Amino acid sequence: MSTFETGLCPSKKTIDDLALFGGRPAFEQPLHVGRPNIGNRQKFVNRVDDILDRRWLTNDGPYVIEFEKQITQLTGVKHCIATCNATAALEIVIRALGLEGEVILPSFTFIATAHALQWLGITPVFCDIDPQSHTIDHRKIEGLITPRTSGILGVNVWGRHCDIAALEEIAGRHGLKLFFDSAHAFGCSYQGRMIGGFGDAEVFSFHATKFVNSLEGGAIVTNNDDLAQKLRLMRNFGFTSYDRVDSLGINGKMNEVSAAMGLTNLESLDDFIVVNRQNYRQYAEELSQLEGVTFVSYDENESCNYQYVVLEIDAAQTIVSRDELIQILYRENVLARRYFYPGCHLTAPYNVTPVSLPETERICNRVLSLPTGTAVSPADITTICEIISLVINNGREVSAKFRSEKI
Repeated sequence: MSTFETGLCPSKKTIDDLALFGGRPAFEQPLHVGRPNIGNRQKFVNRVDDILDRRWLTNDGPYVIEFEKQITQLTGVKHCIATCNATAALEIVIRALGLEGEVILPSFTFIATAHALQWLGITPVFCDIDPQSHTIDHRKIEGLITPRTSGILGVNVWGRHCDIAALEEIAGRHGLKLFFDSAHAFGCSYQGRMIGGFGDAEVFSFHATKFVNSLEGGAIVTNNDDLAQKLRLMRNFGFTSYDRVDSLGINGKMNEVSAAMGLTNLESLDDFIVVNRQNYRQYAEELSQLEGVTFVSYDENESCNYQYVVLEIDAAQTIVSRDELIQILYRENVLARRYFYPGCHLTAPYNVTPVSLPETERICNRVLSLPTGTAVSPADITTICEIISLVINNGREVSAKFRSEKI
């Protein structure tokens, strides 16, 4: 709850009322980006009680099996292999596809996407992004293909899809594996088909910060029967029966409590999306008149989870920079985030090899993600928008104050 609502703090009329410049924070408690959505608590507790009564905590219990079944039904994909997290899922897919040498992927992604490759001895080759979609620019992929290239890893950012058809055409023509990090894109669609059934495989995240969470978890989805069988073996040490191991594997299994949480939240999936969509539209309406502030938009003709509210801040117009705005919001207890700063290619261990990715770096220095989800109320959003509007509408004065006070 904001202090505006409780009457503890008057509406901020001037920039001197901002917490960074001496005023009181607008919120008593931090508002996070990605604070977990929680479904029906009693149903979750009932499931946990059942798990404890069964004493079946892991190893493909009934809740994991049911969770996998529901994911296949929601995505229209033949196979779902639930995992302990999405990073392990990526690593298992990479091994199962037999990738080696180099894999092309965008630098504008969470660091785990690149780490999963590097961890397995594969060189990530970073490609620039399309400035409109924020996804990998397919027009720049072929210039990066070498005799060592074995695959392309697309990332569906914000729930917005890559140009999947273009990636499929390039991968097919060059004989490359194609798979997707769809951590942001569960519940979203491409050309009317649900994300999940494209390429050789796709990976979802059900981490606590995702709009549908299983506490911690991930899943691999694929329509390839042989690949699915290989993935299941690799997820469970390569066991083919109770005491027989026929191939290399790791422990990548999801446990029963995580699956119980996942099932509980799947039951509220539509409700979560309704809230996310309402929040997105409220933000867009209340900030629509600000010069230099652009919203990451979504295609209303496609299914979308709306789990991210993302702005691009053009400092040439706003005068106050994205990072200055984030500092101000943090002091108000609005924990806005800059994604995926500074870009994987500028992060250890990848920054030892210079690479020019101008669009990636431009977007990394502009984007700002705001709190949304069921933990954020319409009144909270109004307060956040009032703060942002105050700062942007007084950009020159705010920027000068940063300089004069050496913040």
